[in-house]
Amino acid sequence: MSAVRTTRAALATALVAGLTVTALATPALAAPAERDHAATQRALQAAVDAGVPGAVAQARNGRTSWTGTAGERGGDDRYRVGSITKTFVATVLLQLQAEGRIDLDDPVEKWLPGLVRGNGHDGRKVTVRQLLNHTSGIYDYTADPGFGAKTFGPGFLEHRYDTWAPRQLVGIAMEHRPEFAPGTSWKYSNTNFVLAGLVIEKVTGRPYGKAVENRIVKPLKLRSTSVPGTRPTVRGPHSPAYSTLSTDPNAPVHDVTELNPSLAHAAGEMISDSADLQTFYRALLQGRLLPKNEMRELTTAVPVSPQYPQFRYGLGISWQKLGCGTEIWGHGGGIHGSLSEAYTTRDGRHSLAANINADWTGDTQAIIEAEFCGTEPKPAAGKADPKGLAAKAAAGLLPAG
Repeated sequence: MSAVRTTRAALATALVAGLTVTALATPALAAPAERDHAATQRALQAAVDAGVPGAVAQARNGRTSWTGTAGERGGDDRYRVGSITKTFVATVLLQLQAEGRIDLDDPVEKWLPGLVRGNGHDGRKVTVRQLLNHTSGIYDYTADPGFGAKTFGPGFLEHRYDTWAPRQLVGIAMEHRPEFAPGTSWKYSNTNFVLAGLVIEKVTGRPYGKAVENRIVKPLKLRSTSVPGTRPTVRGPHSPAYSTLSTDPNAPVHDVTELNPSLAHAAGEMISDSADLQTFYRALLQGRLLPKNEMRELTTAVPVSPQYPQFRYGLGISWQKLGCGTEIWGHGGGIHGSLSEAYTTRDGRHSLAANINADWTGDTQAIIEAEFCGTEPKPAAGKADPKGLAAKAAAGLLPAG
């Protein structure tokens, strides 16, 4: 969850988004054969110079690996990955389809009868596929003012340990009108993936997190990756996460490391580290987790905005064409005090995962451009308008909070 218009939006978005947003499309251009990571290191330092307490990144190119930090961070830090969770969830549903246990073109009503109803919402007209590529039109519960007041603003300090049931989150969305008729447009909505998690639970008969663990985390030996459920702590090595919990970038900074991640559920509750995230996306894009037909569906992307053709969105994964022409696949993620990016080229050879532990400033897009293009970071633009987030919000990749 992390947006730009407000820190609340930022967080909501973060839950949401991971959208650094990528768009789906053609095979990625080959990454430069060899390039040092000096520009990436300078981008990490630029984030710290802009006011972020700490930044960490790890990159792999072929068999070589590099880790960089700036500020007070450890190279093996674990962190909340926000909407990067969405790619894990979509992968599980695609696996279930490959096994013949579900069809992504099934209406949501088939699996969750009566849940998507009210104020114009109709689960009979929304497909599971439309949940995964954000073309459902379902309202984003994180944009609800009442929910936002409790979870993203100063009210967070009182409600940080509250448990939110996934059906409760969907119910908040149903109190609002849909954004558009299913399949007629695109808009990022965290509600889509809360529903996707519930669909997994209906198909498998177990919590969606168990499916993620058994189908992805354990097979890939992702030892730093977890689905915490209602657990408020981050286990293992980690640095604090910080937020102003305000639209005012000069407001006091709070330690928001501990929180009950049920407020995000399958839209953004997972914890991981930079090494595990790269292992996951490399395995995914190299076809090690899905058959060919499902890979084709994963990477069939839809436009997110006519004004931003460099961004597209597939099934829980985004595609992005960078300024240098390189195409990358992955997701971004934001949640209280944590902004993350995880991307790889289409062949899975050149990858990056990065995190900054603040949600009011810092340009994570600059870290991406530095690693994949060698682009030098620009001078800090100040706390009020973090450049990378602003561009994504303008493209509609980050919801307003």
